[in-house]
Amino acid sequence: MLTQYGFYINSERCTGCKTCELACKDYKNLSADINFRRIYEYTGGSWFKEAGDCIHNNVFTYYLSISCNHCADPACTKVCPSGAMHKREDGFVVVNEDICIGCKYCHMACPYGAPQFNEELGHMTKCDGCYSRIHQGKKPICVESCPLRAIDMGPIDELRKKYGQLAAVAPLPSSHFTQPSLVITPNANSRPVNDRTGYLANPEEI
Repeated sequence: MLTQYGFYINSERCTGCKTCELACKDYKNLSADINFRRIYEYTGGSWFKEAGDCIHNNVFTYYLSISCNHCADPACTKVCPSGAMHKREDGFVVVNEDICIGCKYCHMACPYGAPQFNEELGHMTKCDGCYSRIHQGKKPICVESCPLRAIDMGPIDELRKKYGQLAAVAPLPSSHFTQPSLVITPNANSRPVNDRTGYLANPEEI
């Protein structure tokens, strides 16, 4: 296998502007109901009163820009009955749309909801990491579009050496399930996996 590429997300910088999401939709010509990249908004906290009737809050919100993580152990490929969902030699997880039967098993298996059914085409579609751009020496369109440079892509080993090993914060699942090719610089307000103090504020968008 060639170099495994992965995404880097700097949650400290991400403002939830969705520029990456819209750039991807435009570049991939996606319909309104399909988003290869999605912005998770995790929020929580409350207001409370202290002595002297002073009111304070411990409210928090942070954003995570998530797409397919091109996992080392992808759940989607394990359940695909046709072999359409597969991991390329360069590590990118892609779907062969010519043989996909649209059973949606991959969508049900993926903890990140990356594979998405295209009603018009009648089969599954997903983020391919813009691998054709990568092999031309370019970055994925989502990376190039981010105004805060909160997203990057590169060889995952290099990203881990530079930014650390963290690959999951709430509301993402634990990284041990699929070993995502993902590195996250957490926001100062980030909560750990399985946190129950906050909630996903935009579930319909995800």
